[in-house]
Amino acid sequence: MTRIPASLVKQLRERTSLGIMDCKDALKEAKGDLEEAIKILQKRGMTIAAKKSGKATTEGLIASYIHSDGKIGVPVEVNCETDFVASNEEFKALVKDIAMQIAALCPQWVRPEEVPPEVLEEERERHRAAWDKSGKPKEVVARIVEGKLKKFYEETCLHEQPFIRDENITIKALLSSKIAQFGENIVVKRFVRYTLGKE
Repeated sequence: MTRIPASLVKQLRERTSLGIMDCKDALKEAKGDLEEAIKILQKRGMTIAAKKSGKATTEGLIASYIHSDGKIGVPVEVNCETDFVASNEEFKALVKDIAMQIAALCPQWVRPEEVPPEVLEEERERHRAAWDKSGKPKEVVARIVEGKLKKFYEETCLHEQPFIRDENITIKALLSSKIAQFGENIVVKRFVRYTLGKE
């Protein structure tokens, strides 16, 4: 049986914000491999998130982040199920982190499903037109276009972006880990990103 040092558990807790026992179990399953343990916890978080996704989120917080130069500002609403979680310091920190994420990486939508069909089709057509002249087979072009759309989602949808504090996880994975931690559904409801002098 793999002995898991306390320092490794501590590292995993710092990376995931999950409980000691969850971290120990994941490290045992991963035979002491930190990155593998993170993947295991992410998968578990996704499972819990899927079960919680239908739960009503009527509580939460509106927080804001103003960049140090005063030229970018973001108010964001993040919902949860109870006032108990909404008043938790870690939840407040999560909302602040999400506001900072939006200020830094400028997403346009929360999740891919929110991208208007006409925007998606325009993006798809743009890449298709660029690659159609390459002489590559149509099925290869189709795969390239889908890869470009994945990149488009990563750039424009908050859920698909790498988390600015840990680029090994996406915002969606971060939220899933917090859902697992708090035992409640957590939803980024809406946000606005203001840039000085721009509509």
